[in-house]
Amino acid sequence: MAAIGSAVGLGNIWRFPAEAYKNGGGAFLLPYLVALLTAGLPLLILEYSVGRRYRKSPPAAMREMSRPTQFIGWWQVAVCTVIGIYYAVIVAWAVRYTGFSFGSQWGEDAEAFFGGDFLQTSDSPGMPSEFVGGVFWPLLFVWVVILAIIALGVRKGIEKSNMVFIPALLVFFVALVVRAVTLDGAAEGLDALFRPDWGALTDGSVWVAAYGQIFFSLSIGFGIMITYASYLGRKADLSGSALVAGFANSSFEILAGIGVFATLGFMAQANGVGVGEVVSDGVGLAFIAFPTVISQMPLGTFFGVCFFVSLAIAGLTSLVSIVEVVISAVRDRTGMKRVPAVLIVGGAMALVSLLLFPTNQGLSLLDSADHFINQYGIVLAAFVFLIVVCWMLRGRLKAQQDDINATSAVPMGFLWRICLSVVTPVMLGWMLFDSLRGEFAENYGGYPDSFVAWAGWAVAGGALAIGILLSLIPWRRETAIGAGDESGAPAGDEPVAPTKEDR
Repeated sequence: MAAIGSAVGLGNIWRFPAEAYKNGGGAFLLPYLVALLTAGLPLLILEYSVGRRYRKSPPAAMREMSRPTQFIGWWQVAVCTVIGIYYAVIVAWAVRYTGFSFGSQWGEDAEAFFGGDFLQTSDSPGMPSEFVGGVFWPLLFVWVVILAIIALGVRKGIEKSNMVFIPALLVFFVALVVRAVTLDGAAEGLDALFRPDWGALTDGSVWVAAYGQIFFSLSIGFGIMITYASYLGRKADLSGSALVAGFANSSFEILAGIGVFATLGFMAQANGVGVGEVVSDGVGLAFIAFPTVISQMPLGTFFGVCFFVSLAIAGLTSLVSIVEVVISAVRDRTGMKRVPAVLIVGGAMALVSLLLFPTNQGLSLLDSADHFINQYGIVLAAFVFLIVVCWMLRGRLKAQQDDINATSAVPMGFLWRICLSVVTPVMLGWMLFDSLRGEFAENYGGYPDSFVAWAGWAVAGGALAIGILLSLIPWRRETAIGAGDESGAPAGDEPVAPTKEDR
């Protein structure tokens, strides 16, 4: 449930529907399924096995695997730190918009309200100069909730919260979808999404988009699943758990596509335009297009509350997993107890978030950081991780395979190793090349050179530099404390299991 909560996030709701629409509609599901089976699930299972085998956070697990490779783990921790700092802001927006849904408080012009009245965005990107109280207070609330959940521990906090949040998310989103498919124009919206364009399958960019969607959607590549799997018992079914999490995540994406495009079909019909003219994704879909629809539809308040509560819950469960990676790594590195680590490290992340994003530059900073850390933080870190494990430490991959097969219902074989050694690295490498080619041709988002230089590349490059620097600092002692372990006992050859409370 925790893995599903981490995987099901904002990208499922606002990224998948637009990607499917732009890349062949119903035909996109074929490369999407191929990408899930050849890249998403194999890498997810590998991360599960690394976490369970070494019972540690990403840096300590990589150090156990091969001491020089620990920088990859710290790189992933740095990436999670950056993502956690800005991801909380989007969750805070969803919380705030849940209240705005009562009475459609955004008025007639949802776009002007979002950028002007709510975010008070500056006309040009630069240094923050104005404080925005309407963003600060919900953001503070989100951080208090997140840190409280993590401070309670794995069983009392993370596990119990996911046992409440995931069923609640399903209930709210199913209610939203049922309402959406009964709207006038819903059939036209669904037809626009699912009508297959089989010719798109011959376009290489469609396949790249499918692999990109699977990769970003499953929470793989930045240490989350290694951290969560470090709390698993020795006899846990790794491949079975990964299959459940992977297919649950993909099922939710398809459900999200139905809800989103049924709604966009209603919006298109209400405005007398084609569905293609109202399609958007990301922030524009959630905080501009959907509020516009809510203002026009019958029972709009009910629909709005369902949508924004779903968005907030999906974001919260993902944010918990992101911050837990950072907390776990610091505890392994220092031997700190959970609560002090949460207060110090989580408090520092919250402070940076509260200083940067409730400002008139919050939106441009978030947009730039999200783009660069995703394209050149997560993707590159995962690419390096696979090259190291599959090619530089080839014996380790076979050892991980044996570890998986010892307790899993679905055994991993030669095809699994081929996917990890060849298919996934090739696709990740091509994604990086294609993205860099576009980056040098034109600044992302039309931002000026100075802004992109310090706010974009500094974020991605800084994460890598911090990861390398942290790996060079000598460990306090030869062995790390296992993720969630409170005893501080040395791990030796057999890594220390988490405490009874955390397990």
